[in-house]
Amino acid sequence: MKTRSSARVEHRRVGNVALLALMLCFVVALSLIRGGFAPIVTSAGDAIKSEDAAADVSKAAVNIDTGDGADEAAAEAAADEKDKEEAQPKPAAAAAAKPVCYETSRRSDTCEAAGDVRVTGSSQTVYVDTLDREWKTKPYCRKHDNFALSHVKEWTLKPLPSGAAPRCTVNSSATAFVLSTGGFTGNPFHDYTDVLIPAFITAHPFGGEVQFLVSSYKSWWVNRYIQIFQQMSRHEVVDIDADDEVRCYPNVVMGPTFHRELGVDASKTTSGYSTADFRKMLRDAFGLERATATPSGDRWDIRRRPRLLIISRRPSRGRAFMNERAMADMAASLGFDVRIGEPDTSTDTSKFARLVNSCDVMVGVHGAGLTNMVFLPAGAVVVQVVPYGRLEWLARNTFAEPSAGMEVHYLEYAVQLDETTLSEQYPSDHPVLRDPMAIHKQGWNALKTTYLDKQNVRPHLGRLKNTFLQALKMLPHGRDD
Repeated sequence: MKTRSSARVEHRRVGNVALLALMLCFVVALSLIRGGFAPIVTSAGDAIKSEDAAADVSKAAVNIDTGDGADEAAAEAAADEKDKEEAQPKPAAAAAAKPVCYETSRRSDTCEAAGDVRVTGSSQTVYVDTLDREWKTKPYCRKHDNFALSHVKEWTLKPLPSGAAPRCTVNSSATAFVLSTGGFTGNPFHDYTDVLIPAFITAHPFGGEVQFLVSSYKSWWVNRYIQIFQQMSRHEVVDIDADDEVRCYPNVVMGPTFHRELGVDASKTTSGYSTADFRKMLRDAFGLERATATPSGDRWDIRRRPRLLIISRRPSRGRAFMNERAMADMAASLGFDVRIGEPDTSTDTSKFARLVNSCDVMVGVHGAGLTNMVFLPAGAVVVQVVPYGRLEWLARNTFAEPSAGMEVHYLEYAVQLDETTLSEQYPSDHPVLRDPMAIHKQGWNALKTTYLDKQNVRPHLGRLKNTFLQALKMLPHGRDD
C-alpha cells in the first residue's frame, strides 16, 4: 500500500512527464511553423532517458526554444560547416553523395564524376556512364564576373550514350582535371588568384595523378608557368580544345576551387594543406633557395645586408614612382642592398622569382607586380604603396590580407595629396582631389581610369624612410651587430 507521501511523489512524476510531453509538442509545432515543416533533429526518444531524468529533460527542452536568436546562429554555423565540407574537391569516387556540380565558393563551381569518363575536347564535352542528366559549367574561378566569363568556354557533362558512345583513343588511370585559362589570365594577380592557386587546391589531394586539360589554351601562358604544372602533375598538359582524341579516365574534375585572394584556406582542405604548402611548391618549381629571410652566418658576407627590391613601372602605365632613383639612394643609405625590377609579360618568370626570393623587402605601388610576393621568403616584408583616392579597401583585399597566409610582414604607405601627379592634372577644388568617394560612386571603370591608370606617385623620402626603417626592424639582419 502506498503512503500519502509516495503518492504525492508519484503524482509529481506523472505531472512532470505530462508537462514534458506538452512542451515537446509545443516545440514540434513551433519548429514546423518556423522551419517550413523541416525535420527536427532531436527526437523525444533521444531526449528522454528515463522517468527519473524527467526534470533534467524538461530544463533541456525549455532551452531548445529560448527565442534569443539561437536558430539563426545555428543556421549560419551549419552553413559554414557545409562550406568547409564542400569547398575542397575530393577524389571523385569519394564524392558520390554530392550533386555532380556544386558551388565550392562564392567564386567557383566544381563538377566531379566517376565511372567510364570520355572527354572529347573539340566539342567541350565529357561523357560519363554514371550520369542521368546533363550538367554545364564554365571552369574558371570568377563565376560572378560576366565579362571574365565571356572569355571562358562552357563545358557539358552528358550521360554516355548507349550504342553510340565515342570510342577511346587514349586511356589514362589519372583523374582528368578540366580548367580554363581564359578570363583575366595574363595579369599575374589573376593568374595566381583565378587559376594557379585554385588549381593547386584542387589537384593537391591527387598526389600528382591528375592530368590538366586546359581550355582556352594560351601556349605562351602555359609555358610561363609550366614548372608549376609539372609540380602538380606527373602528366603532360593538354590543349584540350584543339585535341582530336577521345581521352578516357576513371574520374573527372571540372573547374578548380577558389578559397580567397592569393591564398589557401587550410580549414577547407582535406589534410590541412595551406598557402605555405603552395609556396613550398613554388620554391621547388623554380629552384628558390630561401625558405626564410635569414642572413648569411658569415658576418663579412655581403648577404648579411638586407636586400630591398623596388617594383618599377613605366609612367605611361600609371602608378609609377617618379622619384625612383632617389628612393633607391635613400634605401641604400639605410644599409639596404637595392635592386630595381620591372616585371612584364616578357619577363622570365624563373629569373624574376629568384630575384624576389633573394630579397628581404619588396616595395611597389598597388598593382599586379606585387603578386611576386608569393616568391618572398617567410619573414620578409612587403610594402604596398597605396595610390591617392581612398583605395585602402582595394589594397587590403588584394595584398594586405593574403600576406599573413604567406608568413610575410606587411606595411602600407598611403600616398597623400601632395605626393600624387593628380594634383598636377586637376584644379585643387576638383572632386578627384577633394571628394574621391564621388568618383567611386561612378563605378569601377571611373575609379580605375582616374586613380589607377592616370596617377603616378612621388613619395616623400622622409616619410618613406620611416617606413623602410620599420621594415628593417622586422628583419633578423644585424640584430647581433
